[in-house]
Amino acid sequence: MCRNDGRSTSVHFATTHDHDRQLRHPIVDYGRVIRAQRKGAGSVFRAHVKHRKGAAKLRPVDFAERNGYIKGIVKEIIHDPGRGAPLARVVFRDPYKYRLRENLFIATEGMHTGQLSTLAVGNVLPLEALPEGTIVCNIEEKAGDRGAIARASGNYATVIGHNHDDGITRIKLPSGAKKAVKSACRATVGIVAGGGRIDKPMLKAGRAYHLNKAKRNRWPKTRGVAMNPVDHPHGGGNHQHIGHASTVSRQSPAGKKVGLIAARRTGLLRGSKKLLEK
Repeated sequence: MCRNDGRSTSVHFATTHDHDRQLRHPIVDYGRVIRAQRKGAGSVFRAHVKHRKGAAKLRPVDFAERNGYIKGIVKEIIHDPGRGAPLARVVFRDPYKYRLRENLFIATEGMHTGQLSTLAVGNVLPLEALPEGTIVCNIEEKAGDRGAIARASGNYATVIGHNHDDGITRIKLPSGAKKAVKSACRATVGIVAGGGRIDKPMLKAGRAYHLNKAKRNRWPKTRGVAMNPVDHPHGGGNHQHIGHASTVSRQSPAGKKVGLIAARRTGLLRGSKKLLEK
């Protein structure tokens, strides 16, 4: 470029490189928030309560129950969406007022409409009043919590023994573990109704859809290897494979913690039973 006085000068045109642009306006792309993060801690819990019949609890412990017994009639046995066990609607006469009280109990096998609550199956009694070997369900973990143990369909616990000096009763849980609870805790005599529910096959996707919709489950569940690498650590590749060890550390970041988390061992169990028990 020439000036009027005949001397020439050079002009430098400023060019913007990608590196400079990144420094001034960085493009931050951390990928997507994967499924495990979206459903994990920190999210807002919304329970599916539509069409639910109510909470299934034992009667609150009152003077009438401590010093005697109270009789009720099973009016109907109903289905509660999202719950495996059926519920029994039991009507009690209020011991203090001239009125009727309705309670929802977890129905036991052998309970039927019109049955009085004083019959053996379906009775609610303190554990100390039950002999050893009695099969019970809907057991209180702490006295007065109105039922917390063995409430799923077909489940039951067994009374093993009593320690009258300490007021402790040992029970065998559905898992096979043994637990000591207060003898004042109440339990329902019998097995929870609806046993064998999971043995019936689904047969079609529509049934699985309605079941999971009522239970607030995500269904269908896409496999990680079928996703793109932006959606899951197992995604991507020319064929469906994880591509690396599926075990991850307990201290892994949230977006990486998928697969076998902090696994002590992987693979099939091999060897004799004696070796495995050791």
